Amino acid sequence: MTDPVSGPPAVRSAADLAAGALAAVRPEHLTARTPCADFDVRALLDHLAWAALISQRAATRMPLDPPTPGRPAPFLDGLLPEQWAAAIAPELDAAADAWADPAAWQGDTVLGGATVPAAVVGPLMLTEFVVHGWDLATAVGAPLFLSATLAPVTLAAVEQVAPMGRDGGWYGPAVPVPEDANPLDRALALTGRDPDWTG
Repeated sequence: MTDPVSGPPAVRSAADLAAGALAAVRPEHLTARTPCADFDVRALLDHLAWAALISQRAATRMPLDPPTPGRPAPFLDGLLPEQWAAAIAPELDAAADAWADPAAWQGDTVLGGATVPAAVVGPLMLTEFVVHGWDLATAVGAPLFLSATLAPVTLAAVEQVAPMGRDGGWYGPAVPVPEDANPLDRALALTGRDPDWTG
């Protein structure tokens, strides 16, 4: 389970993982399918942009207007979709900086208009960055730079938030994997993803 001690470096590693996937995105990838059935690459970039911004605001307790359907995150205003990936990476970095403060993990914060324990939101944001980083890397055929320490932390975080994810419709039914599956594959399967997805 992530906490004010183990959480900050894990969120940093997760943000770096997602940023690495973003660096591989090219304009021709925008319409490609992803393992996240609801999103092509363009829609996934938009979702990841909002995740980075929401993560920052949840950590710092700064208010944020809810996402407007069909409108990208405010920091993407005026940019072409081909420019989004480069613009999202610094926002992921800012999110990791925000969660580096142990105080970010204490007390309650606001997520989607609801008051939620920060100790739940931190792991949720970690899983957003890792899982969607994997979605993106897999969709564009990029390598995934996953540290040996991040995989088990991600699994623990997914196990913590999976019930909420299913209740909220963010996660699908768990996908069966072998008993000896590695921690990342087990985490992906818990979110409803097929770790062997090939498009």
